Amino acid sequence: MTEATRRTPGAPCWVSLMVHGLDATQEFYGELFGWEFRPGPQQLGPYVRALLDGAEVAGIGQLPPDRHLPVAWTTYLATDDADETAEAIRACGGTVGVGPLDAGEAGRLAIGSDPSGAVFGIWQAGGHAGAAAPAGPGTPVWNELVTRETASVGKFYQTVFGHETEAVVSADHDCLTLRLEGRPVASVHGVGHALARDRGPHWMTYFEVEDPDAAARLVAGLGGRVVRPARSGPYGRTAVVADPEGAVFALVRSERAD
Repeated sequence: MTEATRRTPGAPCWVSLMVHGLDATQEFYGELFGWEFRPGPQQLGPYVRALLDGAEVAGIGQLPPDRHLPVAWTTYLATDDADETAEAIRACGGTVGVGPLDAGEAGRLAIGSDPSGAVFGIWQAGGHAGAAAPAGPGTPVWNELVTRETASVGKFYQTVFGHETEAVVSADHDCLTLRLEGRPVASVHGVGHALARDRGPHWMTYFEVEDPDAAARLVAGLGGRVVRPARSGPYGRTAVVADPEGAVFALVRSERAD
């Protein structure tokens, strides 16, 4: 995806992770992806932005000690008006659990969920427009909603964010591509009863790596775990892993890296 596409309203523009151990999490992702870190907005608690070659690629914040929430990567979708989008989320059967609220001069955000329960963020850019365009290993290159079925949830994103939905024709898979102005920005994968009960519907972030097999082994060596070993698929060779606090994400060697 190009930088312009990522900032189009409705397009994924940022990924963020809230954890209990901020220092340990920085060490893990620093070793895995080569990220460096600098402080971000502190209004909502300790928060850092991850950088790769000087470009901002993701955010990591610290949960309050008394908040025992599942640790997961959150995909943020761009909006021109966070308050208006939050109202649309509610009107279309979703919920808004946090915000909308200001993150200093960086922008305005809210955390919501679609009717199936999948959590996502919305980001109204201020001084911070979002992640830099994907530029090789260590950067988030794709976002996919893993859910039970695509038809009804696809209508939600179509109505709230203006996504065009394109079914991926397959007898074995229930998949949609979400497009904006004709360009693919995300995907929806309906897995039915194969959906993990301990996670439910969720957004998955794909990070590019040079070698998913080697990167998955490194994750395990750094205290994380391999959820699904690397295998070849439509997006390239991918593995699904979890960091030491349990946040699940995908590693992909994209087709353009072949």
